Amino acid sequence: MSIEMQYLFWSILLGFAHVVLSGISAARVRGLAWNAGPRDGTPVPLTGVAGRLHRANNNFLETFVFFAAAVLAVVVAGKANAQTALGVQLYFWARLAYLPAYAAGVPYLRSVIWAVAVVGLVMVVTALS
Repeated sequence: MSIEMQYLFWSILLGFAHVVLSGISAARVRGLAWNAGPRDGTPVPLTGVAGRLHRANNNFLETFVFFAAAVLAVVVAGKANAQTALGVQLYFWARLAYLPAYAAGVPYLRSVIWAVAVVGLVMVVTALS
């Protein structure tokens, strides 16, 4: 399996971790009855760590679809190279670092980490041109 596909696999698992952590923290804030129920009405706003984990999950999903498509396109087109290998690694490791940085509420650092992930994504996408 190519390094690009390996990092796509690890990124899928990271996305699942985002969903689980966000869901658990939301259930703690809103209560088990809300979580297990039909979720009618206006939910209690997610604040603190729960809110940050929810926003980090949304942020991950915003870039992951492009990352997955780019990796698959690079592999199918046979355009994988050293640049794409580095790009997928930058994307994954930055996205992994982003989760605790956002959850901890670290200002500026999470924005720098996000930018590193975007650079990695751009590295993969530009290999297609």
